[in-house]
Amino acid sequence: MISYRDAIERLLAPLSVLPSETCALTDATGRVLADTVTSPLALPSFDHAAMDGYALKAGASSHGGSEHHVHGSQAAGDGGHIAGSGVCEIMTGARLPQGFDAVIAVERTEMLQARPDGAPHRIRLLDDIAHGRNVRRMGTDVPRGANVLAAGTCIEPAQIMLLAALGVAHVAVVRRPRVAIICTGKELQTGPPAPLRDGQIHNSNGPYLTAALQRAGADVVSCETVDDTVHPYLEALQRAVEAGVDLVISTGAVSMGRYDFVPAALRHFGAQVLFHKVAMRPGKPLLAARLHTGPLVLGLPGTPMAVAVGARFFVAPVLRAMGGQGSEPTLRAVLASPQHPKPGLRHFLRATLWLDDRGQLQARPVERQEPFRIQPFANADAWIVLDEQAGDCAAGMPVKIASLELATPLCLSAGPDFSP
Repeated sequence: MISYRDAIERLLAPLSVLPSETCALTDATGRVLADTVTSPLALPSFDHAAMDGYALKAGASSHGGSEHHVHGSQAAGDGGHIAGSGVCEIMTGARLPQGFDAVIAVERTEMLQARPDGAPHRIRLLDDIAHGRNVRRMGTDVPRGANVLAAGTCIEPAQIMLLAALGVAHVAVVRRPRVAIICTGKELQTGPPAPLRDGQIHNSNGPYLTAALQRAGADVVSCETVDDTVHPYLEALQRAVEAGVDLVISTGAVSMGRYDFVPAALRHFGAQVLFHKVAMRPGKPLLAARLHTGPLVLGLPGTPMAVAVGARFFVAPVLRAMGGQGSEPTLRAVLASPQHPKPGLRHFLRATLWLDDRGQLQARPVERQEPFRIQPFANADAWIVLDEQAGDCAAGMPVKIASLELATPLCLSAGPDFSP
């Protein structure tokens, strides 16, 4: 049995970033950038008005109380023109006429005379106007040629907005990890849901892993259920290899019982076992192996919360490494109730979160942490992570937390390694 830290190091050491492919921006949400994006233009791409008003040249004649003739009007989308004398009516987002360098808001002026069509002809300024007032300068958001998004960035709607504003229609993204799921157990009902026979249960691990992996950006190639014998498992494993998957996740049959055949089956298949048994709770019997000419294999215990922990704290780092994203930053909250974890084990506890009156994020482990219980998982907000040497944990102490699912909803960039 090895520590979680050592297990993660062995698991990630041989991994490399998956190849890249080109993706249309309209299909890029949730994908991971393979290359750094350099801005092809400046944002804004020209000096423009920050509000409706009048464009003018700031100077001695632009003081409060001065009167000006209005020469023309500039709306958003109009081409640039050379400014004349006086002022120019201008709308929000419109290009600043060449020669003008400031804008006064329309509400800070007084119309003295209108043209027959109602357009302003002569106005009075109510405020002094300085150079650059109410003007958005070219390149103040993004200079041309600047690196705007780094390789490994998860593309979410905010990144889509930026790339679209830069006129980027296609991006290089990391190919989605291809994953096969194999659920073992003769007790698992296969096929469409139907009344259970005596001793049967519905398969919840397969649907959970499929949903979690898809949400994390993986391509789930297959999800099979096999009984508790070696040959059906090896046949499913062979199909996964032939499908060209990057990762195989199996559930069940990795412990020490008579029907726990996965470790021997993988060795029969020629796999190199990276580790078997991790000092943690739940999910201690977890196994990782590498096929010599094929994918990485993670064998998770079949208990639901062992599967959830294996997915969040082993599969998720693998997917990040394959996407070139690096490790997660450490997140912390205040422990709301005392805990007494068993020494020498890393504990993963389902928890609820809330902000207290002082604005501190509080984390309370849910009641009934037994690994077979699914209801508390569905009601939880996050995981609390207690290290192997945590000892007795008093209420009020800071603890590590992690998002409940594989893909963090904050889409956090790489930072200090979460795993230790």
